[in-house]
Amino acid sequence: MSAAQGQTLEAQLEAQLEALQCHFTWDLNPSRPKLFCLRDQLEDIGTEEGYSWLGHIYNLQGYVHYQLGFTSDARCFFSRAAEAFRQMRNTVSDEGAWLVVNHGNLAWLHFLNGEQAESQAYLSKVNHLMKTYPSPSQEDLHPEIYAEKAWTLMKFGADEKLQAADYFQRALRMQPDTVEWHTSHVLALVNAFNIRDKGLGADILEKIKMAKEHDPENLYLAALHLEACAKKGNKIEDEARELARRVFRKPVSSYSGIKPLLRVYRMFISMDEAIDLAEEVLERHPGQRYLKRCAAICYKMRIFSDRDNPLERSMIDRAIVLCKEVISLYPHSSLKRKINLANIYAEANNQVEADQIFKELLERGLDPEGAQMLYNYYAQYVHFIRKESYKSIEYHMRAAEIPLASYYRENSIRTLQRITERNRNRMCGELSEFLANLQN
Repeated sequence: MSAAQGQTLEAQLEAQLEALQCHFTWDLNPSRPKLFCLRDQLEDIGTEEGYSWLGHIYNLQGYVHYQLGFTSDARCFFSRAAEAFRQMRNTVSDEGAWLVVNHGNLAWLHFLNGEQAESQAYLSKVNHLMKTYPSPSQEDLHPEIYAEKAWTLMKFGADEKLQAADYFQRALRMQPDTVEWHTSHVLALVNAFNIRDKGLGADILEKIKMAKEHDPENLYLAALHLEACAKKGNKIEDEARELARRVFRKPVSSYSGIKPLLRVYRMFISMDEAIDLAEEVLERHPGQRYLKRCAAICYKMRIFSDRDNPLERSMIDRAIVLCKEVISLYPHSSLKRKINLANIYAEANNQVEADQIFKELLERGLDPEGAQMLYNYYAQYVHFIRKESYKSIEYHMRAAEIPLASYYRENSIRTLQRITERNRNRMCGELSEFLANLQN
């Protein structure tokens, strides 16, 4: 075969691969820091509590590891995904529509590794599955493909979560009896609205209630339902304590419900009781990094919520110890945790340590998303702790000029707008021009 023929066949194969439904064609495009966060997030689900989604978990882990450059790990996770699907479905047949995404991933993995024969073999398997297990609707993808795509998108931002909810809805129209799809549809909606800081409408509250009735063992969903009830003014203390007892009996997992339950305690019962609960569950499972992360959040929120009253030194010391432990346990996804640690030091009147952490972070090469977040936090730090208003303005401007829609950019822009509206700062003219240019 001539080189030209080889290139033509490769281009034809790539064109066929581009038409597949799998992680490599879903335009996920996560940044490297996001990939590390995803890797940690998927590891924290565990294998027991996330059992019904185990194949999806392994598939996404395979994609994440490939994007991080760990090709052999990616291959291993894709193999685990295929085996998990076979075990979960418990069918006589060794194939089904749920393997379409997995085989598509493997076709891409072999192609990207220059293994065209193996890639073509998996492409043929995908085509066989598509013909053998067609979608019930000619206008839609197979419900299993919609469900996996939806579950994957749930791990990204608010827009992706809303898209995930739509895909789950499409899957349910064709396969309405799958309980975990109903639950995940509701979770996608709730999480999307929470990210955008929008209140949940009556229709979503009703969906939460119905999903909870259909999936009574899902304690994560139960905690979200409890939070929604508390926001409506209902008394939830007894229910929360009963739910805590049930959560304690579950395997440790980010799916167990402990994180939203602790949020319910912090917001509607007591910060101190939330800390006691976090410490109790951590005492039962002292080696679990996810529980240390949850406990660190409770201490952080306790410290930052009561700035007017001096806190006991033991509480601040415990917060610092936990925060440092969590940073060491999540070494590649701890930018925000390091910022939190700096702010805890500031609250403890240890400005030297806080300054040093911020100095090290500012000298790092960060992606635009990380830099924007850091500049926003640092602007607040130098304003409130160091009392350097002009330096604060400089870093709010740096955050605002990064063209990435986020809470941090909006916060910096609002801060700069308030400064210009007061018209008491000699930089008001420059700021007005700066803000006008942002709109253009």
